[in-house]
Amino acid sequence: MAIDKLQAATQQQASVYMPYVQGSKRNFLPYAISLYQKGSLEGERKIESGSGVPFVATWNAASLPSDLTRCRIQFDGNAELNYEVMTASFEFVNFLIELLESYKRNRTTDFSQAFYRKLLRIDENN
Repeated sequence: MAIDKLQAATQQQASVYMPYVQGSKRNFLPYAISLYQKGSLEGERKIESGSGVPFVATWNAASLPSDLTRCRIQFDGNAELNYEVMTASFEFVNFLIELLESYKRNRTTDFSQAFYRKLLRIDENN
C-alpha cells in the first residue's frame, strides 16, 4: 500500500483516538487510523552511511485505544531478523503518525527512533 494513496479514516473513527493525540499531529490522525486498519506496511530502515534495510511490519488492529496491538517486523526477508513489540493501540497509532510526518518530510517509509527503541527494548530496566 502506497502511503500517498491512503484514504483518511472517518471523523468518527479518528475521534476515538483524539484524546491521545496532541497539536499538529492531529492532522495526520485520520491517515494514521486508515494505515492502522490496513494491518501492514513495507518500508526501509535507513542505516548510517549505508543503504537502507527493507522491512515488512504487520500488526493486529484493535478496537479501542487502550487495547494492545502486537506488531511484528521482519527485516530483509530474513526470519532471524524478526522482532515483535506489544503496545497500547493509541501508542502504536502515535508511532504511525510519526512515520507519516517523516514520510511527508523525507519521502521515506520508516518508523521513528522512539519506535525502534521500544521494539528493541533499549529503554527497559532489567
